[in-house]
Amino acid sequence: MTIPSISPEQAQALLADGALLVDIRNHDEHAREHIPGAMLWPVSQPTASLSTGSAKTVIFHCRSGVRTQANAATLAAAAGCEAFLMSGGLDAWKRAGLPVRQDRRQPIELMRQVQIAAGSLVLAGVLVAATLSPYGLLLSGFVGAGLVFAGVSGFCGMARLLAAMPWNRRAMP
Repeated sequence: MTIPSISPEQAQALLADGALLVDIRNHDEHAREHIPGAMLWPVSQPTASLSTGSAKTVIFHCRSGVRTQANAATLAAAAGCEAFLMSGGLDAWKRAGLPVRQDRRQPIELMRQVQIAAGSLVLAGVLVAATLSPYGLLLSGFVGAGLVFAGVSGFCGMARLLAAMPWNRRAMP
């Protein structure tokens, strides 16, 4: 089953008619920035079934539209009513000049923190290898191996470590 895509402007019109907007991103992403009135239902986490209440139409969105497209079958099954994917996600909503609630006191998304930390460590290892000692490549290799392990196993030690940091405690549910 496929779900048709609609523009942010079309989504806004449906919302005015009582549609339910569902944000499928993770808690940390939603805490930092979201569309006012959007219900959070993270598709990446095992959750209870989607409760649409009295809504006859559901509109799903993520940051860019990629996750909604990738999970369209799951979202269609969960909706139980007429459903749409908002093309371009939150990014397109913002480009259209529609309202967004931001809380910059919340930490940036955990996966972005992992990308920043891993990239920084790899870069540091390469710089050490280029200027001080070839053993600096061991740091880059270790981080690369950790990323491969995370991709294969689904366990990311760096994400677990970063999630426990004091600046992330506010956003975690």
